[in-house]
Amino acid sequence: MSILKKGLAGTPVKILQEKLGVPADGRFGPQTEEALKAYQKEHGLSTDGIAGPDTFASLGLYELVLLKVGSSGETVKKLQSALGIAADGKFGAGTAKAVKTYQAANGLEADGFAGPATLAKLAVFTEITPAVISKSQIDPGAAPAPQAPDEKPVADAADAPPKSIWATIKGFFS
Repeated sequence: MSILKKGLAGTPVKILQEKLGVPADGRFGPQTEEALKAYQKEHGLSTDGIAGPDTFASLGLYELVLLKVGSSGETVKKLQSALGIAADGKFGAGTAKAVKTYQAANGLEADGFAGPATLAKLAVFTEITPAVISKSQIDPGAAPAPQAPDEKPVADAADAPPKSIWATIKGFFS
């Protein structure tokens, strides 16, 4: 799942930290987790200290929204409704197939990931503008965030589309 939680590092973490008003070092540590939990509690989100699609949308960080198999929540329901399929809020094989079909029909790479470029084509995601899509892409020559010697790349990050900002994430899931 395309989420940010304690122990991860990279550009998406730095963007989240900047939005939360904590030191933006690109490493998701205790201070980031505390600030995120406070934000989630204040805004009626699941107070788990994990930033996922619904938290990103609430924060206005649409460039970090990446829906894929395993994602869930209100943002997934919104996607499913826009695609005209059953909206249960769980991104499974049926949703992936509908996303691929939509992408192919709309001149997008049919990869089954619903990131900013795909979501922008859907009328219900009016917050996702060309500027947001641009922010969701990385400069191919950009250096990745520093990584501690004992950290391993997140297996999930390799699943992200090649030019996605998510490709910069470092860390591990515990």
